[in-house]
This record gives sequence, structure tokens and C-alpha cells, in this order.
Amino acid sequence: MLGTEKHAVGGTEYVVLTDHVDEAYLESLQKLAAHHKGQIVRVPDLALLHEQEERFSKLQKQLRAIGPKYAAIAPRLDSFRENMLMGMWELFSTLDSDPEIDVFPGFLIASNAKAFSKLIEQSLQHKSITFKKLKPIAISQVLRDTETRSLQKAAMLRQHFRKRDLETPVVAIYGKKATTAPRLKGKQVWNLEAPGGGKFIESFSPELTSKFNQSNLIIMHGHGVPGMSCSVDIRGIPSNLQGKVLLTGSCFSASPKKSDLPEIRDAPGGYTVKKRDAFLLRAIDQGAIVAFGHQRLSSGFPHLYPVLENWLKGRTVGEAYQRLINGLINLKEVKSGDFVIREKTKKPAQNSLLYVVIGDPALRPFGK
Repeated sequence: MLGTEKHAVGGTEYVVLTDHVDEAYLESLQKLAAHHKGQIVRVPDLALLHEQEERFSKLQKQLRAIGPKYAAIAPRLDSFRENMLMGMWELFSTLDSDPEIDVFPGFLIASNAKAFSKLIEQSLQHKSITFKKLKPIAISQVLRDTETRSLQKAAMLRQHFRKRDLETPVVAIYGKKATTAPRLKGKQVWNLEAPGGGKFIESFSPELTSKFNQSNLIIMHGHGVPGMSCSVDIRGIPSNLQGKVLLTGSCFSASPKKSDLPEIRDAPGGYTVKKRDAFLLRAIDQGAIVAFGHQRLSSGFPHLYPVLENWLKGRTVGEAYQRLINGLINLKEVKSGDFVIREKTKKPAQNSLLYVVIGDPALRPFGK
């Protein structure tokens, strides 16, 4: 697991950074800013900000003067790209002299204004979920007989929650080549078979659907492509995720609608990459209040777990996200000026920093 540490934030203010021009989106952001006694900073295009030296420098100075603690980044759907994300890390790592992120960040994005408004309204009304009310559910994927690490992660999660007298239902999804892989046993376990042939699970049994409806924390670990995570199709996402927190370690779970990088045709797990809606975006559209994923090739559970662990300790969305990104900055020894992807390759060195957390950065998903 990636080790993460506290990195002090010098500012105290709440800032919304956006390139939205549509009044429906701006109205929601104004409510959010007012709730946190913060302010909105608008730029013409977040996707191109890193290319505009004068505007970038002006924004740096403006943010230093404001002193942000939380940064809610609300890009237009077309602006939500790899170098928009890297441009944000470049911006927020240069508010002081060290190369680490100096705010608690979070992205606010949905497919349409109605879903965006719902995300904001839920955030304003959210009360931290206490451990007594926590209801986790885990989804594992086993594609081949030898690929059983996902089951080990499910066992690890079960053990973690059992320390607090919580049971964790587990859904284990097996591929066609996992005929002799061990099947999980016991209560609160569902062993399912993926359809194969490029198709994924699009619905669950009434009993399992009920478990998803009762849950408020969904943890997924396995392969993925745009439109699928852990062999679950976006059509299979529960229709009502109201107030739920979703984390997925799958590749492409937060894939952008428009990419700055060359297409990858073949993904880990033997999948073909196609243009489909992002899993995270669909989850947010269907009511999730916080979602974690990756725009491209994810390292999965070793980077997902530290974020989950920090949230379960009562830390905010933004602090857990900042700790992850700073941990990766230190691990990869990234220096200021090296965040933006200049060499447009399929697997850029900055790939590890393309994790995305959608949610109000000041929100505390869980309490004690």
C-alpha cells in the first residue's frame, strides 16, 4: 500500500475554480460557495490553462492572495481531460516552494446540469456516516484461475470492517477462464459469472440489488475499460446511488470524454477500449455523493485503500485526495514544472497522477 502523510495547508479559504458559463451550473456553484463562505474564481478554459502562461501566472498570484484551504474544481465536461488535471497539480503545487499539492482538492463534475445540481445539493445536506450506520459492500473480479488477488483484497476489507463489528457483503465476479479459481463461501457472498464475449453484467438478482440499495459504501477492485468496472457494465450500476460513496480501482473508470493523449486500444485484462461513458460519471449522475477512480491506467487497490482509510478516519474528501497525490509526487520524485504531459504518449510518466476524486473537498464522508 502507498504510504501517505499529512501535508500542512497554509490557507483557510474555500475556493471554487471553474470554466462553466451556463447559469444552471453557476447557480449550483454559487450555493456551494455561499455554504462554505468561499468565493468563485472563473477562467475561460480549464483545459487550456496550462498552455496560457500569462493567465496561469495571474491565477497563481490570485490564489496566493486568497489563501485557499479547499479547492473545488468544476470543469466543463469537455474540459475534463488529462492535462486539465495535470495543470491543476502544477497550479496547486506552486503556491509555495515545495513540489507538493498545497490545497485539499476535489472535482465537481456530472453529465448534465440536473445531475450536477443534485451532487451539490446532496453535498450541502450531507451528514457524516457514523460507523454504526456504515454499510459497505465489495466487488471483486477474478478473470483467470491464477488471478485471485482480488479475493485477497475482499478478505482484507472484510477483516478491516469486522474489527468494528461490521459485515461486508462480497460480490465475486468470475471470468470464463476462472473455472478452477476458488469460490468464496459463507454468508453475504455472491459468486457470479461474467457473460464474456465483450459483454458485462447489466443487472443483479433482486436480493443482491437490495444489498446495493442498503449499502452506503461500494468498493470495487478489478480491471476495467470505459463503461465497465470489475465486469459490471454502466447499465448495471444501481439506478439509485443517493448519498453513496463509490471507489473503484479499475483502469479508465474516470475516462474523459475528450482525451489529450493517444488512444489505448488494449487494456489490462485483455479488454478492448471503446468510447463509452465513464463509470464514475454514471455513478455521480445516479446519485453518488463521492466517487474515486482513474482517467487512464490505474494501479488499483494499493492506491485506493489509503484514500478509503483516510476517509474512514474522518478526514475530508480533499485531504485524503491530497495525501494520495502528494504520496505519488514524492514516490515518483515529480518536480514543479514536470506535471503537464508534454510528450503525448499512450503511457506517459505522469499516468500515476491521473487519479480523480469527484466530490466536495470539504465534505467528510464518514465520522466516528
